[in-house]
Amino acid sequence: MPHLALYTFGVLKSPLADPAPLTRAFHDSGEAIYQRISRHPGYLAHAEAADGEAGSHFDLDWGAWGEFAVPAWYTKGRTVETTALAASLSLWTGLRPAFDAIYTGLHREALNRRYDWFERTEHPNHVFWWVSDGVIPTWQEGVSRLENLRDHGSAPHAFTFRHPFAPDGTPTTIKGIGPASDGGR
Repeated sequence: MPHLALYTFGVLKSPLADPAPLTRAFHDSGEAIYQRISRHPGYLAHAEAADGEAGSHFDLDWGAWGEFAVPAWYTKGRTVETTALAASLSLWTGLRPAFDAIYTGLHREALNRRYDWFERTEHPNHVFWWVSDGVIPTWQEGVSRLENLRDHGSAPHAFTFRHPFAPDGTPTTIKGIGPASDGGR
């Protein structure tokens, strides 16, 4: 059975190393959010650094998830002191579990504060695609699909909650997801 890959990317207003309270609040909320999401029904896995996160995103060993990559529009730093981004790469059993995890609880509370932390851009901030069972998506694949989404819009190859596709490539709707609902993003 196919699994749903999700890549998210955002450019932060301040580097992750910034000691300001607002940046610390963002950074500190991440661990609790990941713990909660990792227990959500339908969650399978997310990219984690194999070496215990000692370094910048760009220096870490991500194992099967591949070398860390970012979209072409990211122009901020790449060192521990200057990296100003938040990115995730995860696997899900389907759209409904991913939607429910992202738009409820602690993650929903964080989304409500996103403009405190993230720059507003014209670029998409997430992309989905289907992968075969047993396939681990890579950071580079996530970047490629996010850039494809930006350039060509939603399609079976790269899509959003607002315009989702089933594993067979047909457009789909799920209650609360898609153009007819308030919740589809």
